[in-house]
Amino acid sequence: MTVTDVRKVKAGMLVRRPQSEVFQAFADPAITTKFWYTKSSGKMVAGADLTWEWEMYGASARIAVKEVEPDSRIVFEWNDGMTVELRFEALPDGTYVDVTETGFGGTEDEVARHVGDSTGGFTIALCALKALLEHGVELGAVGDRFPKGLAGGH
Repeated sequence: MTVTDVRKVKAGMLVRRPQSEVFQAFADPAITTKFWYTKSSGKMVAGADLTWEWEMYGASARIAVKEVEPDSRIVFEWNDGMTVELRFEALPDGTYVDVTETGFGGTEDEVARHVGDSTGGFTIALCALKALLEHGVELGAVGDRFPKGLAGGH
């Protein structure tokens, strides 16, 4: 396997809630801010240019929403042209959320760091989504990933 074979981030999680509810959790920042970013300039609708913030880290990202298929798919670009596709598949036990991120480049070390960071980040966000929708618990997992006072934390 070469590094070009791994220039894709994949993460996924079964969320035991209806497809429309899981889709809305990503499309509506009133819900998304409870498990992923802390602030958004708007909803995920096709053609939207958004800013997402992670206030605990002093970080933000520009988002260009490219495609939205209600209840089934969202595609957006962020971080200098990287593309994220969120797919929502109805299953008998709930909804499977499949995340794929592509479009990043750089050296082998940069690619490896990005794949690790993004895979971990999306997995944490999906686990926090699952806790919120299935159990009504706001984990704060994204903010707790790099706590203040820990080397490398905010």
